[in-house]
Amino acid sequence: MAEPRKNSLHRKTGETEIRLGLVVDGTGTSSISTGVPFFDHMLTLFAKHGRFDLVVDAKGDIEIDYHHTVEDTGIVLGQAFHAALGEKRGIFRYGSGHFPMDETLVRVALDVSGRPFLDYRAPEGVPHVGEKFNFTLVEEFLRAFAFNALINLHVEIVYGRDPHHMAEAVFKGLARCLDEGTRVDERIAGVVPSTKEVL
Repeated sequence: MAEPRKNSLHRKTGETEIRLGLVVDGTGTSSISTGVPFFDHMLTLFAKHGRFDLVVDAKGDIEIDYHHTVEDTGIVLGQAFHAALGEKRGIFRYGSGHFPMDETLVRVALDVSGRPFLDYRAPEGVPHVGEKFNFTLVEEFLRAFAFNALINLHVEIVYGRDPHHMAEAVFKGLARCLDEGTRVDERIAGVVPSTKEVL
């Protein structure tokens, strides 16, 4: 039986302190506390739809801004995925799909390639979610996550009106594609899926 793919990290800076536990091959259970209610909601549904078990306890300078907490959580979550996947032997590697949320449609494609990249496309001037969560933080999270997980990530909000729906479709789409890309293909369980033989 294969070793469980999991990782736990603790990162402390002058702006945030984050403790995070991840099980890649989980069931979608989570315990999330970041001090940012909408972000908690996004990480909870990320875990649920990706079938990842996730624990996040983040404390940051949210009295100033949510930026540091959201970005730094993306950094730690990306690092946890990168460490948990190890040499990435046998993974499907790619994941892609279209994800609707009421009036919104989002397209996500990713490659667990070892080469970080983010292409993010969203409508201009999307308003805050509620009164406090700046929609630009979605991009900041994605960039921090992609560059620390070392994945090539493309996200496009094809259309939408409600900022909550747009953010939710992005997080659900990322989760589903990441689940697809990190699954092990038993046909090549011990093989790195690259002609370079390293990812």
